[in-house]
Amino acid sequence: MNNKSTVIFGNTMPAKDVKKAQKTQRKFAKKFGDDAGVVYSFALADNDVLAPLGTRRLVAGEGAAFTDKSIFIGNIRMGFGHYRISMAMASCAHALGYEPIWLDLNSFPESTCTKIISHQNNLYSMGSRLSQKSKLFNALYWEKLNSEGFRKLSYNAADQASAQLMANLLGQLPKETPYIATHVWPAQAAVHAGFKRVVNAIPDNWPMALHLAEGSLHTVQTHSAYLGYMALRGMDKTRSLQPMPADAIRYTGHYIDHELVKDLDADTAARQERLRTGQPIRYLLTVGGAGAQQALFAQIIEDLLPEVTAGKAALLINVGDHKGVWRALQNAVPALKEAMVYADDYPAAAEFARQALTGPVNGITAFYHEDIFAAVYITNLLMRASDVLITKPSELAFYPIPKLFIQHVGGHEVWGAIHSAEVGDGTYEVAPGRETADMLALLQHTPEILDQMNDRILLNARQGLYNGAYEVVKAAVEQR
Repeated sequence: MNNKSTVIFGNTMPAKDVKKAQKTQRKFAKKFGDDAGVVYSFALADNDVLAPLGTRRLVAGEGAAFTDKSIFIGNIRMGFGHYRISMAMASCAHALGYEPIWLDLNSFPESTCTKIISHQNNLYSMGSRLSQKSKLFNALYWEKLNSEGFRKLSYNAADQASAQLMANLLGQLPKETPYIATHVWPAQAAVHAGFKRVVNAIPDNWPMALHLAEGSLHTVQTHSAYLGYMALRGMDKTRSLQPMPADAIRYTGHYIDHELVKDLDADTAARQERLRTGQPIRYLLTVGGAGAQQALFAQIIEDLLPEVTAGKAALLINVGDHKGVWRALQNAVPALKEAMVYADDYPAAAEFARQALTGPVNGITAFYHEDIFAAVYITNLLMRASDVLITKPSELAFYPIPKLFIQHVGGHEVWGAIHSAEVGDGTYEVAPGRETADMLALLQHTPEILDQMNDRILLNARQGLYNGAYEVVKAAVEQR
């Protein structure tokens, strides 16, 4: 067994945990194979959504060439969050003069790496959806797994063993090229593969051993996460743990795209002008990658309909790549059948978002894209022209737009809303039902609340709070 499963930041793991990690590795090798003897080669492919970010995708093939300006953005499709953070990293890398290379470890179906990740992703997505349908499952299993189960150091030991099976996919890539991972598995795989300049961009504000990739530089978006991770807080409640070394972790600030940061002042001023002149408040409602929370979305839409009908609110709904969610919402809220829908037409949707920056927005407009890149990034484009983002406290909790936080999906998300409420750019997390409806009414009829959030966004920006993605890129380039 590799040392990263037996000793984690100087903390020797109990024999039972090492044995369990070994068992996990053997189980995955038996189920998905061990491709250690396979040589993988790659090509570079263009992508319409990523092209403006100066980014190309790494795909199976031949002829991929890299320069001293190349930076790998290692990620996986697990929900939308890790893709969105990767887009922020790519955007800021491009703005700083580098050449981002998109590397999704979940997109090479012949590899053991992708087979393992796809298996675990499917389980996680199923659990997310089930947690919203069954209060019993959520209370007895899902909440505990996402807040305490993933928190344990023993979980990291098992993941490190599994990551050994993922490493071979990266074997032929240049190991001195800076590598930014927006999920721990790409970080662990890169370290096992011998990469020398790995940054592990931790997404959550709740310290969990799940996100540890010893051998990489860990970056975090908040000061509380910095202290919690350094102390390995609560990761083994049976003993005192040696902390992470100071050079293994760095606070950066929020991971935000260059396009959103550079236009932050203008976009915030436009929001405040719309409030001042009594224009319809624009609510952006986003469906997560797992497609959960349909019933809650339907209720929110119903609550906002009278304001939309009166011309006092406008609703933008992005269902991502979940066409079934849109159909279910239309069945639950018949008024949605009259909505303007941009379906699988990213250029037209992007043009709508561009015109919305200076033009009027009314009624209900919905967006659906089967292409995962368009499904994720249209939210980023719409954010600039929206007044309130309605979201669970996931990766979107850190974005510079006033936010209404609805119920989390997984206990690890809770601290995202807490942080946002404390820095003043979002509400606290509201419970489904009456509390959500009351908060919607409060935001709709008390413009001072949104005005204050916008003021805080401007202040936070002046303090560099939203510059985290730039700092991550710089850290990756500096790593030796």
